[in-house]
Amino acid sequence: MPQITIPVSLLPADGRFGSGPSKVRQEGVRRLGVAAGSLLGTSHRQAGVKGQVRRVREGLREFFSLPDGYEVVLGNGGAALFWDAAAHCLVSRRSAHAVFGEFSAKFAQAVQAAPFLDDPVITESPPGSHPAVRAEPGVDLYALTHCETSTGVVMPIRRPSPEGIVAVDATSAAGGVEFDLAEVDAYFFSPQKCFGSEGGLFVALMSPAAVERVEAVRGTGRYIPSMLDLGLALRSSAADQTYNTPSISTLFLMGEQLDWLNEQGGFAAAVKDCAAKSAIVYDWAQARPWAAPFVADPSMRSPVVCTIDLDPSIPSGDVTAALRDNGIVDTEAYRKLERNQLRVATFPAIAPADVERLMASIDYVVAALSAP
Repeated sequence: MPQITIPVSLLPADGRFGSGPSKVRQEGVRRLGVAAGSLLGTSHRQAGVKGQVRRVREGLREFFSLPDGYEVVLGNGGAALFWDAAAHCLVSRRSAHAVFGEFSAKFAQAVQAAPFLDDPVITESPPGSHPAVRAEPGVDLYALTHCETSTGVVMPIRRPSPEGIVAVDATSAAGGVEFDLAEVDAYFFSPQKCFGSEGGLFVALMSPAAVERVEAVRGTGRYIPSMLDLGLALRSSAADQTYNTPSISTLFLMGEQLDWLNEQGGFAAAVKDCAAKSAIVYDWAQARPWAAPFVADPSMRSPVVCTIDLDPSIPSGDVTAALRDNGIVDTEAYRKLERNQLRVATFPAIAPADVERLMASIDYVVAALSAP
């Protein structure tokens, strides 16, 4: 492959377009540097770190306009740990799952592996689409995925049944995709996507029904490892702590992002911004004969994770390698999807002008690769 140098005039000011970990705003990093001497390396049971937990919890409550009775719950381990926590603490006997990609499948597998639960109901659809989940007899938890990060498919969040609670894996969607809080009981995610921080933490917005379910399951005497015990996580969060030691820098950077998002207009503004930036990507792809959105149905296209198929004559690996050589990183397709594809995040921290310049840079690379 020839060495390709993209003109500086086409390059984004910031070349980070990963779907997770995502771009962390430099302003937050600088403020962390200022605060580091009095915060990093200090006890997570004392006021300084507890203040950062409180900052995140209050910032999320403001951002999502949470009503009274909803809890903001934090714990270590990320959204992947929450799959197991949900299996132990939120499913009474049987769950139903929408499976349409790598991460929604892992949520179902976590429940399938629990020996104390009945086999879940699994409704699948091919990558690039999402299934419809319906009310099922005997199901007490419906497990949905708001945005399947591996494929760039967004799923509307609707309560399948008045019976049972709804848990939503919102890892890449939370903060950038609209939803009705009344349709969900446990909306969980990690900070390394829309909330522009590092990984290793889970956050869950939990309704009174979800809190009640946690206490009811704990009351059955089921063995629950402490790390997976959402009852402990609830009590720790209410005291502005996490059950075990958190990454203080992760909390600080998430707090910085929340402050910035709320100053920009909160959830409604972030949703509008992400939709506009993703439209740039999808419109660009539809205007090229050698590119097309992977998700055929426009209503299923994610506004935060855009997947674009390339013509077989243009190897996506060559395109992403050339971009990476020029400082534009993490545009590769999800590895297990095995498609000739680009994947571009349009999270709130990513500037619209940088999305436009990314598209121009891809045009330049493709033209250079196609030149005789």
